[in-house]
Amino acid sequence: MVTFVISLVLLVAGYFIYGRVTEKIFGIDENRQTPAYTKQDGVDYVPMKSWRIFLIQFLNIAGLGPIFGAIMGAKFGTSSFLWIVFGCIFAGAVHDFLSGMILLRLGGVGLPEVHGKYLGRGVRVFMRYFTVLLLILVGAVFISGPAEILAGLVGGKFNQFFWIVVIFVYYIVATLVPIDKLIGKIYPVFGFCLLFMAAGIMVSLFVFQPQLPEIWNGLDNKMPDAANNPIFPMMFVSIACGAISGFHATQSPLMARCLTNEKQARPIFYGSMITEGVVALVWAAAASFIFYTEDGQALLGTASSTPASIVNILCNSWLGTVGAILAVLGVIAAPITSGDTAFRSARLIIAESFKIDQKPFVKRILVAVPLFILGLLVLIYSFQDKDGFAVIWNGFSWANQFMAMVTLWAITVCLAQNKKWFWISLLPALFMTMVCSSYLLISTKTGFGLPHTLGYILSGVVTFSLLVWFFVWKTRNSKNFIPSL
Repeated sequence: MVTFVISLVLLVAGYFIYGRVTEKIFGIDENRQTPAYTKQDGVDYVPMKSWRIFLIQFLNIAGLGPIFGAIMGAKFGTSSFLWIVFGCIFAGAVHDFLSGMILLRLGGVGLPEVHGKYLGRGVRVFMRYFTVLLLILVGAVFISGPAEILAGLVGGKFNQFFWIVVIFVYYIVATLVPIDKLIGKIYPVFGFCLLFMAAGIMVSLFVFQPQLPEIWNGLDNKMPDAANNPIFPMMFVSIACGAISGFHATQSPLMARCLTNEKQARPIFYGSMITEGVVALVWAAAASFIFYTEDGQALLGTASSTPASIVNILCNSWLGTVGAILAVLGVIAAPITSGDTAFRSARLIIAESFKIDQKPFVKRILVAVPLFILGLLVLIYSFQDKDGFAVIWNGFSWANQFMAMVTLWAITVCLAQNKKWFWISLLPALFMTMVCSSYLLISTKTGFGLPHTLGYILSGVVTFSLLVWFFVWKTRNSKNFIPSL
């Protein structure tokens, strides 16, 4: 429990200390008018109260990542605690806050526009397609899990396919209606359920005092087939949303269009990431109890060790009937609400790319229908092929971290151009470059399957080359830098 408590304290301290440092480096302006007022349209640009924006942002970025990802990542041992804490404070929250502020200053544009502005036109075009693909994958992979849980809750009266149809219909409605009419009203309720679930499990950890692995007992990799699943980079891709996730920056434009003052940015963007880190830490600790202690194994019994099974066992054992119901609602709501905003973000990116006005309802349908068709095709593939879901999930996980890497490089260039301290994003950009490139090179599931040593050497060459490129570019152009944010 000592490692868990220290990790929890560090996360909270990170928000107040490093979050303030990050805010000061960028520099907020409380008197600057936000896009919620300058572009107010009653559909996507709508002023909202800060507490609502926080809960929506938190629910948008959460999904299954800080729960299922943290549970799967706990199999890597106590190193998962380190990644959640330090990754969240120095990489994930920095990524979310700075990308959110840049999007806010640029008028609430879509993320690919930021990539293009700072990394070039070719990157903009590529990232438009890549981002939309990632968002469609998010919408697809975040349907089957909640549908399976809902089918189990009603005792088989309605099967998984029925709930998939229901969720898909909800996706369509949530994607098309004004953001304050549906999302703005129900997300705070779902956000409460998710926070209650995490708080309930955290309190249970202190009440029941289960034996948890401590960091000084070693960082041994407990994954099955550890030889093909080294901690670096596999854990850093497995635990994404609880530490750093490129998907978050795709959701930030939605809230950047609703902020009423820049002083809201730190609690909403940096704070949401820290909150998600706490959720991931809680579930990683609870899963460690199940995986690595005799009492935990006894509680698991003959049940499967899938993330969904572990969530159900812990909630029913520790939270009681009412608590378990609220907890399960949180697990269901988190991925569904991430999925619907994924499709909404994809609609806005397409509309922005082709300059399609989204105020008329018919034009919103025109953009959204092809996205839903593609999402449905991905979902069908995941069910028809026995390994389909695993392939899609692994592809999504890597694409998610690749998105974070590209966004961090765009942030770094932006900070350099605006004569701000760019090292705050450059260091995590370099680290994520190593993670993404090495995973792609050595992974036997979705990569090239190269020998680990060779993969690490090549990824080091890629990372060093980008570092050299950045400083060559900066040296050649620094005299022409004019602050524009």
